[in-house]
Amino acid sequence: MRRGYSLSVGDDCVIADCVIAAGGIRLAYRVWGVPDAPPLLLLHGLGEGAADWAGVAPAFAKDWRVYGPDLRGHGRSDWPGEYSVELMAADALGFLDTLELDRVDLVGHSMGGLVGYLLAGDHPQRVGRLILEDVAALQPRARSAPERPAGELPFDWEMVLAIRGQIDQPDPAWLERLGQISAETLVIGGGTQSHVPQDWVATLARQIPGARMQTIEAGHAIHAAEPEAFTRAALGFFGPS
Repeated sequence: MRRGYSLSVGDDCVIADCVIAAGGIRLAYRVWGVPDAPPLLLLHGLGEGAADWAGVAPAFAKDWRVYGPDLRGHGRSDWPGEYSVELMAADALGFLDTLELDRVDLVGHSMGGLVGYLLAGDHPQRVGRLILEDVAALQPRARSAPERPAGELPFDWEMVLAIRGQIDQPDPAWLERLGQISAETLVIGGGTQSHVPQDWVATLARQIPGARMQTIEAGHAIHAAEPEAFTRAALGFFGPS
């Protein structure tokens, strides 16, 4: 069961906020584009949400039906208190199943890219083309304890701690998933302004069969800092939908 309400209607893009029950969890999502267009799934980074894609989604919505869920622990989706990258990937699969989206193109930023490539590696038949935005082949590093920002947060702080713990000490099996990806893949690095080591991003690209890599000097959130350059690169890669 799902419910939705329209936010705005334009000539080339319909925007709505919806909620769906998928695999025992309530997932809120934002959707752009006409219903009969090919589906494109956008997965946001840690502490972000579907609204983070607002600057680029309308460009994609000209050719795709664009879906941007709030991953568990974020925004209006459930904050169940149990968090891992693997659970988020399972949620993404449940999202596709519940909406009867057999095969999607996928764009994932940072943590969302990690979720996306686990999904693409474990279920290659569900992802047609894949863009990973400033996503690294993670290596173990000293655990760090981030400081909680003051005030009310639009995400569960316990989720941040759980995911940061996994990122600091990544599962070696994650790298194995890269070799299982059959989707045509573009890896976009944020360049010298990003806090993510770009050699780790390049390593990730090399591990994915046939992947290509492009750098946009914009920092970690490329789609937010340079939306026109990001959409130009993405649409050039996707080609006709």
